[in-house]
Amino acid sequence: MANVYITGAGRGIGLSLAQKHAEAGDRVFALVRDPAKSDELSQLAGGSGGKVTIHRMDAGDMASIPDAAAATGNDSVDVLYNVAGNTGPTDNELETEIDWDGWDSAFDVMVKGPLAVLKAFLPRMHEGSKVVNFSSQLAASTWPMGGYYAYGAAKAALNRLMRSVAIDLKDKGIIVVTLHPGWVQTDMGGPDAEITPEQSASGIHALTQKLTIGDSGDFFKWNGEHHPW
Repeated sequence: MANVYITGAGRGIGLSLAQKHAEAGDRVFALVRDPAKSDELSQLAGGSGGKVTIHRMDAGDMASIPDAAAATGNDSVDVLYNVAGNTGPTDNELETEIDWDGWDSAFDVMVKGPLAVLKAFLPRMHEGSKVVNFSSQLAASTWPMGGYYAYGAAKAALNRLMRSVAIDLKDKGIIVVTLHPGWVQTDMGGPDAEITPEQSASGIHALTQKLTIGDSGDFFKWNGEHHPW
């Protein structure tokens, strides 16, 4: 049984990962910004016999993260998924006003947040602990389309950040990767996306089980393949 911590666990891929790990018999600490609005997660926790617990954490509020992590107790961290994210401004900002507040929110949630969450849980990690950070194919220089300036920039920053973190934690045996979860049928991906949250979570779960220290710092696709970037 692994102790698994998931930010953004209230819906979408985060919720599906919580379900997948609970089915596997793992202890799941579900971290969400507003537990009162996480009905499906509450149902999962209620039927889990205590294996799934819900904890308030806002990945965009740096000051709150250490206290939120401490509130989960003292158990070791075997797997940490940094899932929480937002789209940021989506207008063509060459033609409209730049939404700098939206940019700040994107970087708070998807760059600063993952680092703050990792640091808060780091004292409870051990050799073989795994940190899986949700990036995007938009972070790669190989992405052939424009738009989504704040989102793509934040995810590219996350990739470079976590490669540096992986190098600095390698001597401790802590595995740190980023991944593209696929184009998924979530509120962010839309109903016409290619795969379901359950398919994405299943692939990510399988990948996470196989990660070794030799993979640390790499960028993966949800199906286990390496992602060029």
